[in-house]
Amino acid sequence: MTIKKPKKQKILVVDDEPDNLDLLYRTFRRDFNVLKADSGVQALQVLAAEGEVAVIISDQRMPEMKGTEFLSKTVPQFPDTVRIILTGFTDIEDLVEAINAGQVYKYITKPWDPNELQAVVQRAVDTYDLLKQRTEELRRTNAQMALLAVLVQVTQEASSLEATLTSIATAVGESFVANSCILQLLEANVFAAQGLYSSDERIDNWLVHDQLTSEAIATHTMQVSVNVSKDKNLSDITHYINSGIQAHLVVPIVYRNEVLAVLSLQWKQPWTLREDELTLIHLSAQLVAITLICTRYHQSVK
Repeated sequence: MTIKKPKKQKILVVDDEPDNLDLLYRTFRRDFNVLKADSGVQALQVLAAEGEVAVIISDQRMPEMKGTEFLSKTVPQFPDTVRIILTGFTDIEDLVEAINAGQVYKYITKPWDPNELQAVVQRAVDTYDLLKQRTEELRRTNAQMALLAVLVQVTQEASSLEATLTSIATAVGESFVANSCILQLLEANVFAAQGLYSSDERIDNWLVHDQLTSEAIATHTMQVSVNVSKDKNLSDITHYINSGIQAHLVVPIVYRNEVLAVLSLQWKQPWTLREDELTLIHLSAQLVAITLICTRYHQSVK
């Protein structure tokens, strides 16, 4: 599976003076995806349309709304965004209050030195990247613990095979933000019971006809297509076209060289996973295998 290529981070520059706004845009457009606004009100509209940005650079003295007031309004929805204020005045009270409240990362006085500003913004972007990385690591850890808890719970309860499979499919699908997830049991290499999860609508199970699934079962190894529309082996296959699936990951659930089931994760847009996420999927497959073995045991002694 390929690893996501880094994209230009989005930054937002806000200044009511057209010359300054244009200068800020030209300063950063080569290294970043630069959005711009000429007021706090317009900047809030840009954020509402574009979503989170890595860094906001805002002038302090603007009509309608001060820079610090505008920045404070962005904190609840975008807590990880790094905020920089530009000021040509000595608004010490406003700046100190904003910095102490965690709303401003740094202030730069006008006229600014371009090299200094570029260095500050680069550090701000690096800080944002680190925050997002740690947030994502925490999210994955929590997802892993939640998945483990669900697997332990369904192993203990094991009310029915179908309920167990559906619970596992739901837990795995939600953990990896998939649009749909299928846990398909195999008995003597024949498809048997299944568990289905969908984030938005009912799904069809076409795994019995799927090339990736067949290869995963035959080779006992994970199979993946990160962009079905560009995959010459899959792009014209009917069940991919009809379902709208653009990325497909099939994980064989193997115990002592026996394929107990296949786990199918499906996304409706091209999707890639990092190495640590692949490691979590391998761990999840091992946990699912143990869960299925325990479920089989519980059913045999009932």
